[in-house]
Amino acid sequence: MADPQSTAIQVKIPIGKLGGGFMLSREVKTLCEEHGLGPREMYFRGRCGVLGECDADVVASVAVFFPLAHVRESWDGGRKMPVEQAVELYTAACHAWGRRRLGDFDGCARLAELLEPVVERASPIGAPLFAGWRAVPLPDDAPARATQLLHVVRELRGGLHANAVLAAGVHPLDAALATDHDPPFGHSTGEAMARFFTWPEPYPAPSPELVALRAEVEAVTDRLMAPVFSVLNAAESDELIRLLRLGHAH
Repeated sequence: MADPQSTAIQVKIPIGKLGGGFMLSREVKTLCEEHGLGPREMYFRGRCGVLGECDADVVASVAVFFPLAHVRESWDGGRKMPVEQAVELYTAACHAWGRRRLGDFDGCARLAELLEPVVERASPIGAPLFAGWRAVPLPDDAPARATQLLHVVRELRGGLHANAVLAAGVHPLDAALATDHDPPFGHSTGEAMARFFTWPEPYPAPSPELVALRAEVEAVTDRLMAPVFSVLNAAESDELIRLLRLGHAH
């Protein structure tokens, strides 16, 4: 039987995959083409638009792993689209991706049922994007509903992880370089992730001390996420883990 700590560890990869996969999907690419926004403009306006229309520094405060200049350029470059519209379109793309990828997965309804109390009872402290996305209304159909909830939980872990990185004194670039990364981006090297975040090259090789510190940051994030899953009993936690594994494989 899984406890909250082991649940947090076992679900993080499938939640990363299923909760963030839509961000690099054909659905979002189509949005960019239809509305004349660059991929990063749509990414920041759609994902961070739940913060409201604000200065780019506010967005940078939650988009911790991107260079400030890149955040500002992308956010301001997308101002041709109001944030309310961007969030609506981005949410619709999340739903469409979920229906396409999980539409024939029988576990979606139960997955959503298990995730709803996790999302509803989690503290928003230290996770502004989680708080913003939790306020977005959920759709009725199971694949879209489950996918949106997975995205919301992913934002929670992302916010808490950023806090853990900064509290450890690790620079965001070093956090990217010091470990390999799993979904939603596929299994990528640290250098590939640094390029994704648009940090300029060349990249220094991470020291063994930095790698060890980055591993501890990951463990801290796991510990911060454990209380989130304490709303589930052991049987429900096991069921959530099983469904996420099946959904990930699906």
